Amino acid sequence: MKVIGISGSPRKGGNTEILVRLALEPFKAQGWDVKEFFLSEKIIKPCIGCESCTQTRECSIRDDDMSSICEEFSSCDALIIGSPTYYRNVSAQLKALFDRSYAFGDKKPLEGKVGGAIAVGRGEGGGQSIVLNIIHNYYLSSGAICVPGELNGLTARADKCGDILTQERRLRQANTLGVNILKYASMIKRA
Repeated sequence: MKVIGISGSPRKGGNTEILVRLALEPFKAQGWDVKEFFLSEKIIKPCIGCESCTQTRECSIRDDDMSSICEEFSSCDALIIGSPTYYRNVSAQLKALFDRSYAFGDKKPLEGKVGGAIAVGRGEGGGQSIVLNIIHNYYLSSGAICVPGELNGLTARADKCGDILTQERRLRQANTLGVNILKYASMIKRA
């Protein structure tokens, strides 16, 4: 079985990436195939609105990393997406990935698969709940099933790289999110 972890942060080694990695740990412990995509290391160009994908069922932009991520969507069983909160929204890098998914059309490679969400922001009420909703909306629009952590998803307050490492509760919640996704993905696979 395969799980994909996507950190939408442009910051290498940042708090979002740390939490996504921690949420993937339960899958590694169970011997799953774990694929990590950190958008700090990838180039995802924004959708140009050309609509050619409505005819060809493929995105006309081919000179970036989107196709390698899309290939993994078809064969995964679960997905964890995290984003920092920028102006009460997901990062531009993650938004580009979401927008480019429009090219899937009726293929729906995430349909029936389970996913969890992580949102990290600088302050309390900094838009983390909105970011969770945006990620969950992406899942729902893709036919995926949203899996909660301790509550809705994982929200955290952190600013500087590594701040999250001093927050034991958030680290534990990342693991709980991973465990819950693993549980639901395994149940669906058995059914």
